[in-house]
Amino acid sequence: VQLVESGGGLVQPGGSLRLSCKASGFTFSIYDMMWYRQAPGKERELVARISKAGGTTNYGDSVKGRFTISRDNALKTVYLQMNSLKFEDTAVYYCNGGGKWGQGTQVTVSS
Repeated sequence: VQLVESGGGLVQPGGSLRLSCKASGFTFSIYDMMWYRQAPGKERELVARISKAGGTTNYGDSVKGRFTISRDNALKTVYLQMNSLKFEDTAVYYCNGGGKWGQGTQVTVSS
């Protein structure tokens, strides 16, 4: 069972990134999927959640209106589109679902 994130990187404030999380080894479509993030010295926080079929999404207050979570069950992939990025979005972003965690991908917002 594996979750592999990709798409992180360095971006300027106001920029955009799209994270992907590819699942393997489990029945992806029966689980809600989440994106979390953890900034240095801070606790891990929930960024976004999407239901099994993708019909319901929830977001942390700090990212509402800027981030969009989506999924493709045929590809066993969950995405996080991040727009209007701010310095405070800098963190390691983790994919979670089915009781599993990915290894994380670093997002750095800097000018």
